[in-house]
Parts: sequence; C-alpha cells; structure tokens
Amino acid sequence: MRFFFMIVKAQIQDANLLTEIAISSKAYWGYSKEQMELWKDDLTVTPKMFADCNIYKFQVNDITAGFYVLYRANIRTSFLDFLFVTPKFINQGIGSKLLEHVKKSCISGSCAVLNVLSDPNSDAFYLKQGFEIIGKRESSIKGRFLSEMELYFPENM
Repeated sequence: MRFFFMIVKAQIQDANLLTEIAISSKAYWGYSKEQMELWKDDLTVTPKMFADCNIYKFQVNDITAGFYVLYRANIRTSFLDFLFVTPKFINQGIGSKLLEHVKKSCISGSCAVLNVLSDPNSDAFYLKQGFEIIGKRESSIKGRFLSEMELYFPENM
C-alpha cells in the first residue's frame, strides 16, 4: 500500500479532531487520568487560535496524523504552542516533518527566534532538532518543570 502525505492548513472545523489528537498524544506518555483532566483546557484547540495563529495538519492519505499551532508574538519571535502526533504515528518521522515545516515558515516570515515550552518527554526531540534550553518553568503540577527552549535563525537576525 502506498502512503501519500501532505501538510495543509487546518480549518476551524478541525478544532475538535486536533484537540483529540493533542489529548491522546499527551496521554501516550503515561500521565494519570487526573493529570490529563488538569490539562484538558490547555490541550484544547480553540476558534481564537485559528484567528491568531497558523495551524497546519499532517495528512497521511485521508487521516490527520499530527498538527502544530504557531503563534507570531512579534517581529522577532514565534511560539510553537502545539506540536502533537497521533499515538499510532509516533516515531515515524511526522513530528520532524512538521517541525521542518515550522522552521521554513519562520525563515520565510523573517522570524529570528522560535520558542517552545517543552514537555519533559519531548526535550530530547527538540534538542535533536537544534533547540537550546534557556530556562525551566514550573508547570501546573507542583515540582514538575517544563523546559523553555529556543531555536535561532541567524539568517533573520
């Protein structure tokens, strides 16, 4: 069977599906039901995000296998608010392809810095992609810290 993939702009009617992907992808890492319930609002893709951000989804044939949400904070900095892959597609290179799409968007948009607040389970992925840890931020769960990471685009500095 041949697989065809493409990255396309998500539409507002995709919000529920993208939210489901975010929740299932986060749960993949073994978080408790209680933790997942705490994060439900944080993992929800809202109509406002479609107005304020660039949202793209990764299609494998007719299946949405992942997506990202990119927010342009100012002329210099963009924030990768979401990058999630459906659990059955994790470790198949989709996250890397989505991040490559993000990088190209940042470069073509003259963005100098891409910032992400990384889940501890995602730190190795972002470090492998060239990000640097610039700090730690306590999450909504006391004693749990998220890495604040940045990727620089020297050609836009």
